[in-house]
Amino acid sequence: MEKNKPNSVAKRGTKLDIGSRDRPSGSAVKVGNGDGDVTARSSPLGARFFDTQSGLSSSRQRLLRQIIDESNETFFLSSREMGRRYNVDTATIIRTVQALGYEKFADFAQDLREHFVTQITPYSAMKAAEQSNRSVSDLVRQSVDQEVENLSIFSAGLDPAGIIEIAKQINHARRVVILGIDFAASLAGSFAYALVRLGFDAYAPVGSSGSVQNNIRIMTPKDLLIAISFGRGLRDTIEAVQNARRRNVPSFGITDGDSTPIAKYCDGYLVAATTHTSFIDSYVAPTAAVHAILVACAHSQSARSLEHLRVSEEENFSSARWYSETKGNDGKELER
Repeated sequence: MEKNKPNSVAKRGTKLDIGSRDRPSGSAVKVGNGDGDVTARSSPLGARFFDTQSGLSSSRQRLLRQIIDESNETFFLSSREMGRRYNVDTATIIRTVQALGYEKFADFAQDLREHFVTQITPYSAMKAAEQSNRSVSDLVRQSVDQEVENLSIFSAGLDPAGIIEIAKQINHARRVVILGIDFAASLAGSFAYALVRLGFDAYAPVGSSGSVQNNIRIMTPKDLLIAISFGRGLRDTIEAVQNARRRNVPSFGITDGDSTPIAKYCDGYLVAATTHTSFIDSYVAPTAAVHAILVACAHSQSARSLEHLRVSEEENFSSARWYSETKGNDGKELER
């Protein structure tokens, strides 16, 4: 039995958690756009500094800017160590942190670490891992543990109702374009492939920026753009979202924070952590997010999904899609 038709895409410019605000960030589905300068607001700490700096003295602004700009060397420091580094007393560090709105230095230190993570490059990540003096075996274990933690955060904050709303948008769209570049291309490609298996008109453009923008130009308000990008975001992806917005094409993003360009420019977005311990982002949580959306798409249009899967199954069984061993008259396997 088919489910009810979806509501229209949420109005631009609003910001609303579809799920509970008490859930941990990591998989909350949000509708609306972030605001503010993307470069300054690339992390919660950056956003807080941007919003409060006009009320800070010049000396506090200078101190905070140094701490934030040097986050790779300050995120692990205590308030006493930080004061020693910048030749001020511990009380000055505490008062400066409180001027940003933090009650405790520990809360500031946590946001400082998150800011460092958003700025980290593959080179600096691997260099930091090398400097940790861990063995290769330890680094392998640490990497897997971080993947598990990312997935655990996503699961803890999972909002099934919000995932179902995304599926409704996909079900209602005439055509779905899924955009992911570089490592995110694997997510976009598998997402589009699975949607096609379920009977959707879905496509993940590949190639040059011209190819991406050409696909955006032929989209209409009846279509849906899904953009996948993390951290500061790749220019081609963000510009495609901005172009779609100008053309009144609904958009949805998968990203790893509330202050990313994807969160700012997409009509709605889903957060999945990509925190990593070496040079490559962790895509375990974003992959789980994609799979959750696919399950919702399949079961919210179950009759159509089953019909397409049945036809696909029949075609696969009657084709040479699967490898099989060929045996000779003596029963021995022959090389193919």
